This record gives sequence, structure tokens and C-alpha cells, in this order.
Amino acid sequence: MTTLERDEPQMHQPRDTQVPQRQETTMTTPMKPVELTVVDTNTAEWEYFPVEYINANLEHVPLVNDPDTGMMILKMVYRAGFTNPWHSHSCAHGVYVLDGTLDTHEGRHPTGSFVWFPEGGVMQHGATQEEDCTFLFITNKPFDIHFVGDESDPQAPRV
Repeated sequence: MTTLERDEPQMHQPRDTQVPQRQETTMTTPMKPVELTVVDTNTAEWEYFPVEYINANLEHVPLVNDPDTGMMILKMVYRAGFTNPWHSHSCAHGVYVLDGTLDTHEGRHPTGSFVWFPEGGVMQHGATQEEDCTFLFITNKPFDIHFVGDESDPQAPRV
């Protein structure tokens, strides 16, 4: 072997690689597109969700309510200065801020923020004093609410 041959880079031969073959499947039933749920939230009627313990009617537009899982999505608005005081849920829920700022026990979250509240924890949230907060409200199972100090609610968190 000469010096020149030893210094030449070794050329590696590509391995035989097998490309997986795509399996053809036979459809036994005709394809059926899903039916979509579409809500124009710009023109939909706002409804009220009464929360007696805090003497409030929360404005919302129902978007999805899954009867099998209890998962629900609403478009909601908290009016300027409203705070949902310390409470808990047996469901987790998320808030995606569409407009305004969500004010929580852990700080303020502006338009475009997504905030996830784990189930069972104690929390408070609402709008700032300066502006309304419009948001998507998403639950993972049926919604309930239990306020700290509500003596008439056996599931209410105790102080």
C-alpha cells in the first residue's frame, strides 16, 4: 500500500435499505364525512349562566357539549371588574384569552394566552378592573363549581 492510497478517504457503500411498501386497504363500507358543528360566534345569541352563590349571570355562547364525556367549550366574557372568587371544580378547564386580560391568583394573562386549571385545585380568576375579558372556556368532563365558604355545598372547599 502506498502512502497515497492510505491517505485517501474510504468511500462507504450505501447499505441495502428496504423502503416499506404501502399496504393497500380495501374499504368495506363507503366513506362518510363527519358532520361538523359550526357556530358563528359573531352573530350567536349570548346566554346567561346563573351563579347564585356570587349573585352573577355569566354571559356565554355554547359551542360544543359532548354528551359522552361531558367535555364542553363555551365562548365567555367576564365584564371589567368581575372576579370569580375562590372556588374549585371536579373538572379541569382551560381558558384561551381572545380579548382582554385574564386576571388569576397567579397573575395576569393577556390576549393569546392559554391557561390550564387542573381539576380539584382552588383558584380565582376574572377580568381586570380596566377591561372585559373574552375567552374560550374548555372543560375535560362535566362542569361543576364549588365556592370556598359555601356552607350549603357539601363539596365546597373548606377554609
